[in-house]
Amino acid sequence: MSKISKFFKGGGSAASKGRGGPSPQEALARLRETEEMLSKKQEYLETRIERELAVARQHGTKNKRAALQALKRKKRYEKQLNQIDGTLSTIEFQREALENSHTNTEVLKNMGYAAQAMKKVHENM
Repeated sequence: MSKISKFFKGGGSAASKGRGGPSPQEALARLRETEEMLSKKQEYLETRIERELAVARQHGTKNKRAALQALKRKKRYEKQLNQIDGTLSTIEFQREALENSHTNTEVLKNMGYAAQAMKKVHENM
């Protein structure tokens, strides 16, 4: 196989080659890492918004151009913050759905074991 065809077909990672996808635990860990990273970025943007607001107040009516620029930057940071909020809520929803599906899978496994045990009990009767 040529290098170009390998490139376009994709080599795949070790996790995706063997099983076809990440395990629920791996996915949960990555979602939690992403949540933490986005939370840190949220805090950073909040401090930047406060700083730009302070700059706008400082310049006030004395230097309208600088005050307007600070308010524009503040508005841009607020847009980024809203996007992060939406992304965080989506990630939380995905994480909860994954946790619930993992729990349901465990419950179904245990119910299967219980059904097998009931069959054995009924066979012995």
